[in-house]
Amino acid sequence: MSTTPIRVELPGKAPLVLSELVLDFTGTLSRNGALLPGVAERLGEIAKRMRITVLTADTFGRAAQELARLPVQLRLIETGIEKARFVQKLGPERVVAIGNGRNDVEMLRASAVGIAVIGPEGAAGELLKVAHVVVRDIHDALDLILNPLRLKATLRD
Repeated sequence: MSTTPIRVELPGKAPLVLSELVLDFTGTLSRNGALLPGVAERLGEIAKRMRITVLTADTFGRAAQELARLPVQLRLIETGIEKARFVQKLGPERVVAIGNGRNDVEMLRASAVGIAVIGPEGAAGELLKVAHVVVRDIHDALDLILNPLRLKATLRD
């Protein structure tokens, strides 16, 4: 499927042209391994504009089942370094990354836009220090992508 990247114009800076969304699963998209309500619909809308990859250690062993019907690629990983390497391979200038855990720190650091989610399973303090944006839940994070002017308002100088 051909996608049209999301473009975020920031005053005095080169525009962000975002075509890849990389997400954590456990604690970010899910609670106790179950996909949070409202996430599937938002991911479906975002998939019309961006390629979506979920990188997870899959603590609860339910990611494949929970994501089976969604337009996402699932990759099992062991470490946060693997997440960062994946972002580097995609071209970090094109990536929005969203996570909540300590193993998401390097992934957010490597991305053009890193969004930390303080969800139902909390967020690692280290992650908050490297995030470009911090939101209260995954819905707010996905809505920033669906409404790029919100992202522009948050990231402008």
